[in-house]
Amino acid sequence: MTTRRGFLSGLLATGLAPQASWADLGAPTLLSAARAADGSYLLAGLSADGALRFTCPLPGRGHAAAAHPHRPEAVAFARRPGRFADVIDCRSGAYLTRLEPPAGHHFYGHGVFTPDGSQLFTTENDYETGRGVIGVWSAKGAYHRTSSFASGGIGPHDMLLRRHNNSTELVVANGGIATHPDSGRAKLNLAEMRPNLSLLSLSGDLRDRMELGPDLQLNSIRHLALAKDGTIGFAMQWQGDMGADVPIVGLYSPGTSSRLMAAEDPRLRNLQGYGGSVAFTPDGSRVAVTSPRGGVVQVMDCASTAILHEHHLQDVCGLAPAAPGLAPAVPGQPPAATGLLASTGTGLIFALNGTQSAALNQQDLAWDNHLIPLG
Repeated sequence: MTTRRGFLSGLLATGLAPQASWADLGAPTLLSAARAADGSYLLAGLSADGALRFTCPLPGRGHAAAAHPHRPEAVAFARRPGRFADVIDCRSGAYLTRLEPPAGHHFYGHGVFTPDGSQLFTTENDYETGRGVIGVWSAKGAYHRTSSFASGGIGPHDMLLRRHNNSTELVVANGGIATHPDSGRAKLNLAEMRPNLSLLSLSGDLRDRMELGPDLQLNSIRHLALAKDGTIGFAMQWQGDMGADVPIVGLYSPGTSSRLMAAEDPRLRNLQGYGGSVAFTPDGSRVAVTSPRGGVVQVMDCASTAILHEHHLQDVCGLAPAAPGLAPAVPGQPPAATGLLASTGTGLIFALNGTQSAALNQQDLAWDNHLIPLG
């Protein structure tokens, strides 16, 4: 009689055994770095309502992560100027390997996989030359570096994969700020900053570039979001006089001019010049930005560019579209159309919709900068 163990052994021998997947971990939908109450750091997988699905230890403070599209595996990136980019088996929490950038490079906290999971792209600083770099890594089995190319600017931070009109490209937020590990987090070139959005092919060819005008050259483009129609949302961090009223969120579609949100609204001051995370609502009609400095989420109308709502939440930073049915109901709005999730350094996950907010989950953790959607 064939036993279960013998059956599974046979499957393994023939390569037909079921492959591990994110479903084995309770189908998490979000990743976030966090600090535990004892001061240690971790990467967490969260359900759509903010419940913990798994936690994995990190060697230091994390910033963002990239989730493999098929395997229950993530690459966790250190907050600059930390240098780790650790590949983690999220089932066991086991450290699999550490990605090592070339000498003279460090990571910038973000990365993205190709849809088939065969390649990983990482934002990097070639700090001896001040050049922004995209590292290319094979993720087939053992990770190894295969190539690199220019990011299109200085200080690449966030990066997204944009699939539009049968084309796949990288969207890179080149913040324009030169840094060097010997100087910690000091900004070395504010007088010459030139932030941009660069759209690159997967082999590094520059397809499009958007630059801000001279009056906004101190507005570092940092974080990105993508609407279903391919519109790019970008959040900025102002490096100039904090008394200035400057837009912190913009929208861009290749082939058009960028649109700056709420440019004349005095409530921009509530952001204190700092966009922490940016996200579109599921229907793409609204874009939102967080400011942990200001303790506020501003939700803006994509058509008119006006601020529609503010949510005042202590130490808020992470932001993502909400799954259907999670956000508070708003009369006249479909339940999944305009909802958002936000995370805070006080351990709370909030659902936001219209003027309403609801706490979904509380953990004894300080959530870090980003809520990273899986898939």
